[in-house]
Amino acid sequence: MRIYEGSPRQDWEEVLRTIGSYADHERFKELLLLELDGGFILQALTIPNTGAWSESSGSLVKRTIELTDEGVAELMDEAAARRAGGTPVIPDAELANYYEQALRVIGRYVDTQKVRELFFFEQEGAFVLRMLMAGSSGSTAHTLVEFTKEDILARIGEAPQQRDGAQG
Repeated sequence: MRIYEGSPRQDWEEVLRTIGSYADHERFKELLLLELDGGFILQALTIPNTGAWSESSGSLVKRTIELTDEGVAELMDEAAARRAGGTPVIPDAELANYYEQALRVIGRYVDTQKVRELFFFEQEGAFVLRMLMAGSSGSTAHTLVEFTKEDILARIGEAPQQRDGAQG
């Protein structure tokens, strides 16, 4: 990941987990994430905070947010502080923190692929990733990967065993 090279924040697992936590907190749905040189663009559907009942109450609106490197770093620090000393989250099929858990397992997968650039979108809990990867001969190529919601839930269920006792 270009934007975190040379810093302790260079794994996709923690970056995506943090963005997922932010998406859960903001009550986002149908995520789209695009990596930029200086951060990310996150686009999602959400219910607007209107404060009072109106005809638009309950309807989803599209929100686009630029998450700069600094903004992601702040979100990561805040998320780590929230998790410190807390009880571990036991994932289940009706996760209140679905995006945090889903993006964490996707990030773990992306880390194993040595991805140079990432774009993904989500619909109804399923994800399609487009990853720019370096080939063994120095060439680069895009690769598409799809995870169904069932794939994601299975990976979330397996995640605690894969962390080998690491705190989450």
